[in-house]
Amino acid sequence: MNKVMLIGNVGQEPEVRYVDQGVAVARVRLATTERGYTLQNGTQVPEHTDWHNVILWRRLAEVVEKYVHKGDKLYIEGRIRYTTYDDKQGQKRYATEIWADNMEMLTPKANTPADQPVMASEPAPQPETAPSNENGEQLPF
Repeated sequence: MNKVMLIGNVGQEPEVRYVDQGVAVARVRLATTERGYTLQNGTQVPEHTDWHNVILWRRLAEVVEKYVHKGDKLYIEGRIRYTTYDDKQGQKRYATEIWADNMEMLTPKANTPADQPVMASEPAPQPETAPSNENGEQLPF
Protein backbone atom coordinates (compact mmCIF):
# COMPACT_ATOMS: atom_id res chain seq x y z
CA MET A 1 0.00 0.00 0.00
CA ASN A 2 1.40 3.40 -1.00
CA LYS A 3 1.07 5.85 1.90
CA VAL A 4 1.58 9.56 1.24
CA MET A 5 1.70 12.78 3.22
CA LEU A 6 1.03 16.06 1.45
CA ILE A 7 0.97 19.72 2.46
CA GLY A 8 -0.56 21.96 -0.15
CA ASN A 9 -3.13 24.56 -1.09
CA VAL A 10 -6.68 23.92 -2.27
CA GLY A 11 -6.88 25.02 -5.92
CA GLN A 12 -10.66 25.33 -6.29
CA GLU A 13 -13.75 25.02 -4.16
CA PRO A 14 -14.15 21.38 -3.05
CA GLU A 15 -16.84 19.18 -4.63
CA VAL A 16 -19.00 17.30 -2.15
CA ARG A 17 -21.55 14.67 -3.11
CA TYR A 18 -23.70 12.25 -1.16
CA VAL A 19 -23.82 8.64 -2.31
CA ASP A 20 -25.39 5.44 -0.97
CA GLN A 21 -27.44 6.09 2.17
CA GLY A 22 -26.21 9.66 2.58
CA VAL A 23 -22.46 8.92 2.71
CA ALA A 24 -20.52 12.13 2.01
CA VAL A 25 -17.67 12.07 -0.53
CA ALA A 26 -15.49 15.13 -1.20
CA ARG A 27 -13.01 15.80 -3.99
CA VAL A 28 -10.32 18.40 -3.40
CA ARG A 29 -7.70 19.59 -5.93
CA LEU A 30 -4.52 20.12 -3.91
CA ALA A 31 -1.43 21.90 -5.24
CA THR A 32 1.99 21.05 -3.81
CA THR A 33 4.97 23.17 -4.81
CA GLU A 34 8.71 22.53 -4.76
CA ARG A 35 10.65 25.76 -4.48
CA GLY A 36 13.14 26.66 -7.17
CA TYR A 37 16.84 26.68 -6.37
CA THR A 38 20.28 27.32 -7.85
CA LEU A 39 22.87 24.57 -8.31
CA GLN A 40 26.51 25.14 -7.36
CA ASN A 41 27.37 25.61 -11.05
CA GLY A 42 24.81 28.44 -11.28
CA THR A 43 22.08 26.47 -13.09
CA GLN A 44 18.62 27.69 -12.10
CA VAL A 45 16.06 24.98 -11.28
CA PRO A 46 12.58 26.53 -11.49
CA GLU A 47 9.72 26.14 -9.03
CA HIS A 48 7.50 23.13 -9.79
CA THR A 49 3.84 22.58 -8.84
CA ASP A 50 2.02 19.24 -8.89
CA TRP A 51 -1.78 18.87 -8.67
CA HIS A 52 -3.34 16.03 -6.69
CA ASN A 53 -6.92 14.74 -6.63
CA VAL A 54 -7.75 14.05 -2.99
CA ILE A 55 -10.84 11.98 -2.12
CA LEU A 56 -12.27 12.23 1.41
CA TRP A 57 -15.11 10.13 2.80
CA ARG A 58 -17.77 10.41 5.50
CA ARG A 59 -16.84 12.70 8.40
CA LEU A 60 -13.76 14.06 6.59
CA ALA A 61 -15.96 15.01 3.63
CA GLU A 62 -18.44 16.72 5.95
CA VAL A 63 -15.61 18.76 7.51
CA VAL A 64 -14.42 19.71 4.01
CA GLU A 65 -17.94 20.78 3.03
CA LYS A 66 -18.23 23.11 6.04
CA TYR A 67 -14.73 24.51 6.45
CA VAL A 68 -12.42 24.02 3.44
CA HIS A 69 -12.24 26.61 0.66
CA LYS A 70 -10.07 27.56 -2.31
CA GLY A 71 -6.66 28.77 -1.12
CA ASP A 72 -6.73 26.96 2.23
CA LYS A 73 -3.60 25.05 3.27
CA LEU A 74 -4.14 21.38 4.17
CA TYR A 75 -2.08 18.51 5.49
CA ILE A 76 -3.30 15.20 4.06
CA GLU A 77 -2.32 11.63 4.96
CA GLY A 78 -3.64 8.91 2.72
CA ARG A 79 -2.92 6.27 0.15
CA ILE A 80 -2.46 6.39 -3.59
CA ARG A 81 -5.26 4.83 -5.65
CA TYR A 82 -5.12 4.18 -9.38
CA THR A 83 -8.49 3.96 -11.10
CA THR A 84 -9.84 3.55 -14.61
CA TYR A 85 -13.18 4.53 -16.05
CA ASP A 86 -14.87 5.03 -19.41
CA ASP A 87 -15.69 8.62 -20.36
CA LYS A 88 -18.87 9.74 -22.15
CA GLN A 89 -17.28 8.91 -25.52
CA GLY A 90 -16.42 5.38 -24.36
CA GLN A 91 -12.67 6.11 -24.08
CA LYS A 92 -10.82 4.43 -21.21
CA ARG A 93 -9.39 7.03 -18.81
CA TYR A 94 -6.89 6.63 -16.00
CA ALA A 95 -6.81 8.61 -12.78
CA THR A 96 -4.47 8.79 -9.81
CA GLU A 97 -6.12 9.82 -6.55
CA ILE A 98 -5.13 10.22 -2.93
CA TRP A 99 -7.73 8.62 -0.65
CA ALA A 100 -7.35 10.55 2.60
CA ASP A 101 -7.23 8.87 6.01
CA ASN A 102 -6.34 12.03 7.97
CA MET A 103 -6.56 15.75 7.36
CA GLU A 104 -5.37 18.84 9.21
CA MET A 105 -6.50 22.31 8.27
CA LEU A 106 -3.42 24.54 8.45
CA THR A 107 -5.02 27.84 7.46
CA PRO A 108 -5.99 29.81 10.59
CA LYS A 109 -9.68 30.68 10.78
CA ALA A 110 -11.25 33.58 12.65
CA ASN A 111 -12.62 31.31 15.39
CA THR A 112 -9.61 28.94 15.53
CA PRO A 113 -6.41 29.94 17.34
CA ALA A 114 -3.61 30.26 14.76
CA ASP A 115 -1.39 27.78 16.61
CA GLN A 116 -4.03 25.05 16.81
CA PRO A 117 -4.77 23.32 13.48
CA VAL A 118 -8.15 21.66 13.01
CA MET A 119 -7.68 17.89 12.67
CA ALA A 120 -9.97 15.17 11.44
CA SER A 121 -9.43 11.55 10.55
CA GLU A 122 -11.42 8.60 9.41
CA PRO A 123 -10.51 5.35 7.72
CA ALA A 124 -11.24 5.51 4.01
CA PRO A 125 -13.63 2.88 2.65
CA GLN A 126 -12.39 -0.14 0.79
CA PRO A 127 -12.28 0.11 -3.03
CA GLU A 128 -15.57 -1.68 -3.54
CA THR A 129 -17.42 1.27 -1.96
CA ALA A 130 -16.31 3.83 -4.56
CA PRO A 131 -19.07 6.24 -5.59
CA SER A 132 -21.28 5.13 -8.45
CA ASN A 133 -24.02 6.64 -10.55
CA GLU A 134 -27.61 5.47 -10.85
CA ASN A 135 -26.53 2.77 -13.34
CA GLY A 136 -24.06 1.32 -10.84
CA GLU A 137 -21.05 2.53 -12.87
CA GLN A 138 -18.07 3.71 -10.84
CA LEU A 139 -17.63 7.47 -10.96
CA PRO A 140 -14.22 8.91 -11.82
CA PHE A 141 -14.89 11.32 -9.21
